[in-house]
Amino acid sequence: MPFTEVGAPSLSIVLPAKNEADGLSLVLPRLKSLYPLAEIIVVDDGSTDYTASVCAAQEVIRVPHPYSQGNGAAIKTGLRRATGEIVVCMDADGQHRPEEIELLLDKMATGYDMVVGSRNKSGQASAHRGLANALYNRLASWMVGHKVADLTSGFRAMRRSRALEFISLLPNGFSYPTTTTMCFFRAGYPVAYVDIDVQSRLAGTTSHVRLWKDGMRFLLIIFKIGTLYSPLKIFLPIAASLFATGTGYYLYTFLTMSRFTNMSALLFTSALVIFLMGLISEQITALMYQDRSGH
Repeated sequence: MPFTEVGAPSLSIVLPAKNEADGLSLVLPRLKSLYPLAEIIVVDDGSTDYTASVCAAQEVIRVPHPYSQGNGAAIKTGLRRATGEIVVCMDADGQHRPEEIELLLDKMATGYDMVVGSRNKSGQASAHRGLANALYNRLASWMVGHKVADLTSGFRAMRRSRALEFISLLPNGFSYPTTTTMCFFRAGYPVAYVDIDVQSRLAGTTSHVRLWKDGMRFLLIIFKIGTLYSPLKIFLPIAASLFATGTGYYLYTFLTMSRFTNMSALLFTSALVIFLMGLISEQITALMYQDRSGH
């Protein structure tokens, strides 16, 4: 059933915004025209421009932050404020086309809990960021055991009840897309990707993402969520590397000095301890999900 019809699953559209009044003035009228029954929420993350007046003129819900708390904090505020069964998150800077929300919703109607708009190479802000995102996608795909087509895309539709399960894990800054993607995959909730056409940012606006600082943060988030949901994916390769190094060093010292050295013993012991830590972490994770499911 189309989301524009009465009786369809309720829809909330959340737009985190920090000084994006120009973008909102273009995006909000299109959203209201396409989805007159949707709940449109602009989370004003400490803006100093005329975001408030734009929201008032368009008669949408504005939830203000008293100061800038970050993109992730704005998304969390929007999820808590939303009442729709389905929540669409999108940027307020004009990069995401309201007309493509229908692509996400149509895909969700086939049984998915989250659908993400996947950008092509031309949709990346720069060549460096495109290469970084390709690395993140590969690493995240290995961590969760599924293909991650676009880890950092902020254009996505989610079942609100599912997203709220992980809201405490979302960072206040960047990147909430990374966390939600990996959490949904590792929790076993079906995730799909659809191709989207990302527009250029409006003239005079700049991205709030800092390449190096936020890039390292993305990597830490990947490892954090991976450790939380699949610890052996982290611990086992480290243990195997230490064991292989210890074996190689032992063979070298045995052939050259006919000795088993303390260094070999340390490497073997470290490999065993890390492997056992991984097993214990895996059991803790299993128990955590067992409690959550009520079994």
